[in-house]
Amino acid sequence: MKSVLISGAGIAGPTLAYWLRAAGFEPTLVERAPALRSGGYVIDFWGLGYSIAEQMGLLPEIDRDGYHVQELRIVDEAGRRLAGFGTGVFAELTNGRYVTLQRSRLSRLLFERISGGVETIFGDEIVLVEERADCVEVQLERGGRRRCDLLVGADGLHSAVRRLVFGPQRKFERYLGYVVAAFEVHGYRPRDEDVYLIYGRPGRMVGRFTLRDDRTLFLLIFAADRAVLPETPEAQKELLRGIYGSDGWECDRMLEELERTGELYFDAVSQIKMPDWSRGRVALIGDAAFCVSLLAGQGSALAMISAYVLAGELAAAGDRYSTAFAQYEARLKNYIDRKQQGAERFAGALAPKTRLGMHFRNLAVRSFSVPGLAKLSIGRDMADQLELPGYHWLVANAEPHLG
Repeated sequence: MKSVLISGAGIAGPTLAYWLRAAGFEPTLVERAPALRSGGYVIDFWGLGYSIAEQMGLLPEIDRDGYHVQELRIVDEAGRRLAGFGTGVFAELTNGRYVTLQRSRLSRLLFERISGGVETIFGDEIVLVEERADCVEVQLERGGRRRCDLLVGADGLHSAVRRLVFGPQRKFERYLGYVVAAFEVHGYRPRDEDVYLIYGRPGRMVGRFTLRDDRTLFLLIFAADRAVLPETPEAQKELLRGIYGSDGWECDRMLEELERTGELYFDAVSQIKMPDWSRGRVALIGDAAFCVSLLAGQGSALAMISAYVLAGELAAAGDRYSTAFAQYEARLKNYIDRKQQGAERFAGALAPKTRLGMHFRNLAVRSFSVPGLAKLSIGRDMADQLELPGYHWLVANAEPHLG
């Protein structure tokens, strides 16, 4: 039985652990956070990631915990509707296999599929990687040294495994010119159920989405020079106050709520582009290997796809891990390249940098309400031009719950 150490317990890591266990491997997860994260932004979930979730028996929980958004609405300073469309068009493009849910909730559902059956180390991280002839030896910051047959970095945009094995992030990161922030509040009014509201000025936008349990999510996207990004929550809040402090709509109240929040997601909107996703006994999956950017909307699904394919190829190759890594990259490279190209086109759509750009964005949004135009506009980007390998023997070995 091969031991596989997986860095990261977000989306890609638990998915890989689930399928590796089904294939007879012995996975271990290590996560730098002290516990699974909560809150954060919402994702739109469809396509092949949705199909993998179905094979894992997750659809009942996803449907229960997800949101079925009815409308995307762009408003002006006074809250008047400028543009919008019914999101049923997305259901039509995906044959009804489309849901919006919090990324942290999807992560928890995936983790519950392996809880109790896969060793998981929270509050620790890999600080040194040394490859031997017959294994990989890693140093954990708190947990001492460990040996494993293979090491997989599933630790996101700021991957420690990528940095330790492949080099610094600046070699592979392409900043797309935007920053994203997100936070939750309780008891906010008004509440617009199943409506995603967007208000914007040139180079910045605010999104508001109503969650269950009297919670509201705010998503902020703004254009910025990468050099100005602060690191502490206090400095991040100060930057957001400076950017949105003079804006209309509900920005004053939003900033008041921001002062009270203790959990703020704040990061650059970037892509990761690498010539290779593996080196020796080490491989990368998900955002660690090929982040398409948060604004692309498919990062979680792509993380699950890469985990599923890597597990399938490792199981098929037996002891020939280098063959498995090569097959994994061969199956997904062109597909991911197309997704990244689509994400680049979409990067400025939510927060156009000029008034003219906002005008054309609103015209495009209005066109989605015309039958057939949405399919012409975004049908190609939403379609998954990839045939997911069956790995039927792998699926047959999987259990609805491995714990």
